[in-house]
Amino acid sequence: MPEKPSVLFVCVHNAGRSQMAAAWLTHLAGDRVEVRSAGSNPGDAVNPAAVEAMAEVGIDISAETPKILTVDAVKESDVCITMGCGDTCPVFPGKRYLDWKLVDPAGQGVAAVRPIRDEIKVMVEGLIKEIAPETSK
Repeated sequence: MPEKPSVLFVCVHNAGRSQMAAAWLTHLAGDRVEVRSAGSNPGDAVNPAAVEAMAEVGIDISAETPKILTVDAVKESDVCITMGCGDTCPVFPGKRYLDWKLVDPAGQGVAAVRPIRDEIKVMVEGLIKEIAPETSK
């Protein structure tokens, strides 16, 4: 893994799970990791229930917008993580590909999104320990 690993979270609409995962990774790892998210068929806006659920834990994703998945985004990432949504990334040698099986929060209220948000946090914490552990100086 490079000194500053990069992670790409991919979900079809890039409006819920991938946005929450990117926000958690940015929040928890800070500048130790480069973070991207994208989707093969981006939605018009981030899921309002995901925005509300993340706001409850002090993370503001209200200004985020769904982005299209590009070959360059995959090429520039060390780890590509799909969110159990059936989306796929172009495959390049030397990249690490993971699929996190997560419930789709689309069309659900904040009460249904909270457990998804919390599950993503646990998965992101495990990823950070693996690719960008804190080092004591």
